[in-house]
Amino acid sequence: MELKRVEKEEDIKAIYPLMCQLRSHLNQEDYVELVSEAMAFDRYQLVALMEHEKPVAVIGYKRMTTLYYGRFIWVCDLVTDQKERSKGYGNKLLTFVEKEAATLGFDTVALSSGIKRHMAHRFYEDHNGYSKVSFVFKKSVE
Repeated sequence: MELKRVEKEEDIKAIYPLMCQLRSHLNQEDYVELVSEAMAFDRYQLVALMEHEKPVAVIGYKRMTTLYYGRFIWVCDLVTDQKERSKGYGNKLLTFVEKEAATLGFDTVALSSGIKRHMAHRFYEDHNGYSKVSFVFKKSVE
């Protein structure tokens, strides 16, 4: 197992089949465009957990500052390949991000999870010590 920072366009593309298991609404072109923009302007980072040079899990995150949390890391995306779940890969990536937050002097890692993703909620709460602290609201504007 090796952690690999994903920064080059060809590596971003190589992660797409894994990321689209979580972000199924994105085609590869839109995905690459959004990741590249987020990396360039929003401090977004991707780290993949590799097994035999194949990505088995990936986490996307960024440093943020808000009045509510102060300085913290926001986990935007976390997905483990459907065939590789329950092997501790997601936990390994969360631990990596938590250590990075601590190294930066931050005391918080935060994320959101879809309302109906009950297994993911158990993963965060029961296996990783996260607490539900708020609801996230969304409104489309046109």
